[in-house]
Amino acid sequence: MLVQVPVRMPSLALYQPDIPQNAGSLMRLAACLGIGVDVIEPCGFLWDEKRMRRAGMDYLDLVRVVRHPSFAAFLAARGDGRRLVLLSTGGDARLDRFAFSPADVIMLGRESAGVPAEVATAADVRLRIPMARAARSLNVAAAAALALGEALRQLGGWTGDGEESE
Repeated sequence: MLVQVPVRMPSLALYQPDIPQNAGSLMRLAACLGIGVDVIEPCGFLWDEKRMRRAGMDYLDLVRVVRHPSFAAFLAARGDGRRLVLLSTGGDARLDRFAFSPADVIMLGRESAGVPAEVATAADVRLRIPMARAARSLNVAAAAALALGEALRQLGGWTGDGEESE
C-alpha cells in the first residue's frame, strides 16, 4: 500500500537542467529551506557524484532529490492535489499576485530553452516575475529563490534559527 505523507511546503522541480552549477545552487537553496527537489531528466550534463558534490557542496546530504526519467514519469509520481506552478517569462500570472498552496510544485525550465509548449500547457499555473522591460530573464536559481521566498512568506514556512513563524 502506498502511503502519502502530508505536504506542508512547496517543492521544486527542475525540468531537464542544463548547467550543473545551477542545479547545485538550487539543491543548496532547497536544503537551506527544507524542501524537496524533483529532477526531470534527461539533464544537459552527466549527473554523477563528483560533479554534483562540486556544484552542491556538502548541502546535498540535506536535501531530498528524486530523479524522474521523463516528464510523464514526473507527472505520474507528482500525486493528487499538487498544482504544477511553472516559472516562465511567458507566464500569464504575476508572482507577486499569486496565492501559493503548501502542495505546490514550483517548476523551472531549462536554462537554455525553458520548457516545451506541451510542458507549459500541462502546468496548472504559469507565473512570471515582474522585471525591467529591457531584461530577458533571471538566472533559474535567482527566480527559484524569489518564488520560494514568496511562497514561504505566504505559508508561514520560514523555520530558520529555530524561531516560530509570526
